[in-house]
Amino acid sequence: MTRTPVRAALGTAVAFILLAGAAPAAATGGTLRPQLEAITAAGMPGVFAQAVDGRHRQSAAAGVADVTTGAPTRPGMRHRVGSITKTFTATVLLQLAGEGRLRLDAPLGRYLPAYAVDGVTVRMLLNHTSGIADYDHVIFATDTSLEENRHRTFTPAELAAFGLNQPATNPPGAAWSYSNTNYVLAGMILEKITGRSPAYEITKRIIRPLGLRHTYLPGTGTRIHGPHAAAYIPWYEGVLVDFADYNMSWGWAAGDLVSTTDDLNRFYRALLTGKLLKPAQLAEMQTTVPWVPGAPEYGGYGLGLYSNLLPCGLAWGHDGLVLGHSTISWHSADGRRQVTVAQNMTHYVAPGQPDPISDATITMLVTQLCGEQPATARTTAARPHLAEQSFRR
Repeated sequence: MTRTPVRAALGTAVAFILLAGAAPAAATGGTLRPQLEAITAAGMPGVFAQAVDGRHRQSAAAGVADVTTGAPTRPGMRHRVGSITKTFTATVLLQLAGEGRLRLDAPLGRYLPAYAVDGVTVRMLLNHTSGIADYDHVIFATDTSLEENRHRTFTPAELAAFGLNQPATNPPGAAWSYSNTNYVLAGMILEKITGRSPAYEITKRIIRPLGLRHTYLPGTGTRIHGPHAAAYIPWYEGVLVDFADYNMSWGWAAGDLVSTTDDLNRFYRALLTGKLLKPAQLAEMQTTVPWVPGAPEYGGYGLGLYSNLLPCGLAWGHDGLVLGHSTISWHSADGRRQVTVAQNMTHYVAPGQPDPISDATITMLVTQLCGEQPATARTTAARPHLAEQSFRR
């Protein structure tokens, strides 16, 4: 029996948009539901999203949350949002920097002597230029490891060791290379400075003040509280296996969060409009490493936040991909136009193969943020930091 190899499970599915001719934003991105139906028509079992244009907000869903029962996907479902957790973790660390309790350009060893790497700073962890390798391909080395780790608890120290024991991807500061190990170490720094867990500090500093009622970090709990969709990965012979129930300790400060599209839009709007960070710290967060070397105008990765060039200007946000759940959350710089979309199947296409689901998703995102685009616009979706390691057999 054969199937498409599963790729590393905790990444980010960012797309940067290159356009032959930029166009001004339209007043509205149109009705959301038909655009989501185009995503399910391309092969996604279920999808739901919320789009915001000023005071106008629309939520919609298409497809099924459960392929066995046929239960429909609903707006407002809880969802594992993976690496969007990184924006929350980085926000707390930048708050600590604004309080004078953290220096971004201090060496890693100042806060975590046992994990010191020559030349690596806190800033390099947050913008993924440390050169410290990822750990996903270690934890999920085989197909069977996905089930074996379903109820396993990983400690942050274990995760950090997995990454640090791999060969470095580049000298510190020399290049951008996405690694969840960076944010495990960042979470450990947060814990060292505050004496509290990342989950405690994120809840106290972000979730409760913003009233994000359906956002939480489950830790070692395997269940998603509240209504949610299954989390599918195509298995042998195309059978969909549900990974919604999972111990997400392996994501920790890099990818543990559960949220909703509405809560994420509220969070990013508060972040981008200065309600969570002082101006100096928000400016640090939005200082990016270019996606395209030598071409910063296309956007890049900042401190837990990235930018993409769209027809209507730079969009800010993040996205996340875990076992069976993926989420993309993009926002205009002023937080006025927003779109967050969640899907319930991942790891469904081999690298280099056509991906009509992603094509339809990107079309929806760009349309909602920028309006309908002219036929002259050339849109190229690239995912430079989805890990390419197959699970080994």
